[in-house]
Amino acid sequence: MTLAPLRLALISEGMATTWPVYVAQSLGMFESEGLAVDVTVTGSSVKQLDALKRGGYDIAFQQADHVVRAVEQGSDLFIFMSTARPPELTFVAVPDVESFAGLKGRVIAVDGARTGYALLLRKLLASKGLDDGSYRFAETGGSRERYDVLRSGKAAASLLNSPFDRNLLASGYNSLGTTSQYFPRYPGPIAAARRSWAAAHGTALCGFVRAMYSACEWLRVAQNRDAAIAMLPDRLHADAAVAHKAFAQFAAHPVPEITDEELEQVVSVVWDAEQYAQPRGMPARYADWSYVPSASISG
Repeated sequence: MTLAPLRLALISEGMATTWPVYVAQSLGMFESEGLAVDVTVTGSSVKQLDALKRGGYDIAFQQADHVVRAVEQGSDLFIFMSTARPPELTFVAVPDVESFAGLKGRVIAVDGARTGYALLLRKLLASKGLDDGSYRFAETGGSRERYDVLRSGKAAASLLNSPFDRNLLASGYNSLGTTSQYFPRYPGPIAAARRSWAAAHGTALCGFVRAMYSACEWLRVAQNRDAAIAMLPDRLHADAAVAHKAFAQFAAHPVPEITDEELEQVVSVVWDAEQYAQPRGMPARYADWSYVPSASISG
């Protein structure tokens, strides 16, 4: 069987966000759908989004606000599925910063200064008495890159996913809270593509979604824990306890979804940040859920 090539871009890796990809690769789920999926870790949401819009990638895992903003700028991108539950990102600070007040005058590492969780982080910092002039955002890249910057001392804090956050906390760094604590209803990462590409490659796109859903369901089976942990790349440096906890979270929750109501929250955040004059778009302007299997995998 000839496999159809599909170029997938990831900003960064982490158990909560990319474990289903490792499963689909390891168990041949993409191949079973007739796909040869080439995965690239880009390390930057901004560069990744630009490449996706130009056709450099077929599918990319992003935050939903990236797509909303791109559509308002004339792109034909759209969201077609959720890829993970809202991640439990920890706002990790260097050992000498024990509270938000300690961030005054310091550098905070983010992916893109006006995208993704950086928008929510600005709101959080403002609520803690820190206006935009009280700190500086440094665009650094994905979790791996932000982890390295914190370890080097070039930044004082950053939002990090597992296992990067746990590794730093175990080394004496401080937690200033988590995204689930501060933003409990904000949606997690999504998968996006160009509508023009999807129209010409609908079979491939549906096959990709089916493979991802199958991988997510496989991760919810308790008996698969040890095999799943063995699939984690060594580069994640995940210890057994962290991996076991992450697997338990997969098993305890249904396959991730994003609702129209959650997408409307994202649109609201983008409108507040960009001060758009035009009326807010409806969810269908930014998303098409028709590629998701009609029979929801839940339990």
